[in-house]
Amino acid sequence: MRLLLVSDFHYALPLFDWVLEVAGDFDVVVMAGDHLDLASLVDGRAQATVVKKYFERIRAKTQLLICSGNHDLDSRNEAGEKMARWLLGRRNDGVLSDGESKTIGGILFTVCPWWDGPVSQGEIGRQLAEAAKLRQGAAQGQAKAGRQGDRHAEHQGRWIWIYHAPPSKSPIAWGGARYFGDDALRNWIGQYQPDIVMCGHVHEAPYVRSGSWVDRIGKTWVFNTGHYMGAPPAHVIIDTEAGEAVWRSAAGNQIIRFDEGLTRPVATLTALPDWLTDGDPSPALVQG
Repeated sequence: MRLLLVSDFHYALPLFDWVLEVAGDFDVVVMAGDHLDLASLVDGRAQATVVKKYFERIRAKTQLLICSGNHDLDSRNEAGEKMARWLLGRRNDGVLSDGESKTIGGILFTVCPWWDGPVSQGEIGRQLAEAAKLRQGAAQGQAKAGRQGDRHAEHQGRWIWIYHAPPSKSPIAWGGARYFGDDALRNWIGQYQPDIVMCGHVHEAPYVRSGSWVDRIGKTWVFNTGHYMGAPPAHVIIDTEAGEAVWRSAAGNQIIRFDEGLTRPVATLTALPDWLTDGDPSPALVQG
């Protein structure tokens, strides 16, 4: 399975255009929050209308997963905590969004909302507990699927989270002067040990000293693309069959292998891997 992670577009439409162009090259596209921009002169409702049109067009090409970020909040729950109600309707269009879990190609994906207080944080805790039961069931079925020749058997039991904020005390949460991570997420990672967590939020992390786009917490790999203005956006591409993840940005390109563990400095990507250039990929993907 090939996955694309992007985040923090903040209503920069050329970035959405790039994803739309390359979406067909991926089995799953993940957009990890902050689709809108609170500082924009464009009204938030108008921004949401435009962005939802992009979601629809991307979804027509591949499976799309989206979570809310702190810039996406447009209403309040019964406890008075902020939430992104405009994203919840995406589940009616086949787009996996806040509060949902789904198995795709044998991998369980769980999409978590931005939490604004104890009530919404507690809802995420319950969501992860329920998803953990699904993961356990998938893992128990792995051997059976393998015996039956299911081509997704090798992925069964794998669990990927989409969560806008990175975990606390991680290089992917380092802003250059302090950490901006989520303590609750780090605790949940310790409890459940998902395979991968896809994040965003801290724009500077991959570009500043002591920061990074990748970290490993126990058995869990965590990623944050980082953000800068201009297309193509910084992005992470993961190929589960090849067992590799690459980070591509204007600041440079790096690669890790899941079976080799994490070493620093992270290896520089000197040439695109064969799995990324095979077939007929979009020119924007190869050049980006």
